[in-house]
Amino acid sequence: MSTTKTLAPIPLPPLLPVGLLCAALRPVLDRIVRRIAARHPGIFARVAPYERSDFVIVPQELPFALHLRPDPAAPLLRAVPRTRLPPHVARIEGRFLLLLALVDGESDGDAAFFSRDLTISGNTEAVVSLRNALDDMDGSVAEEAAGLFGPPGRAILAGLRRRSRRA
Repeated sequence: MSTTKTLAPIPLPPLLPVGLLCAALRPVLDRIVRRIAARHPGIFARVAPYERSDFVIVPQELPFALHLRPDPAAPLLRAVPRTRLPPHVARIEGRFLLLLALVDGESDGDAAFFSRDLTISGNTEAVVSLRNALDDMDGSVAEEAAGLFGPPGRAILAGLRRRSRRA
């Protein structure tokens, strides 16, 4: 009879405070939104009536939300603590992988909304405008973002896509 030793779990460092995490994400999110704006300027035409409006996108599993302002002159995408959401015209909330699939064009937003997997509050017309802008875009916002980080970024996106399909 053999005996095996059970190893103690490796203690993990405490998580970053949410404010510090949001600050750390700022350059990454700035780079993503600037690239999307530069490569797909037509995306702003569909959302023009709401280009200076603020949207809040809340991934349920994360301690932060995303604050989006689709202003072609100064596009904004930043992480904000969920406890300090900015004033906004619309709030979109769902599981992270669902939100990724929606941005990636791999999921049906209407079906997610009617199944209550996606919650929308505030100005729904603004949200539909934003969704239409993303649908009209050639390619995928998720692919554009992953491409900024080369092979590691594309590998992470591929893994998230696989996980999303299994969920």
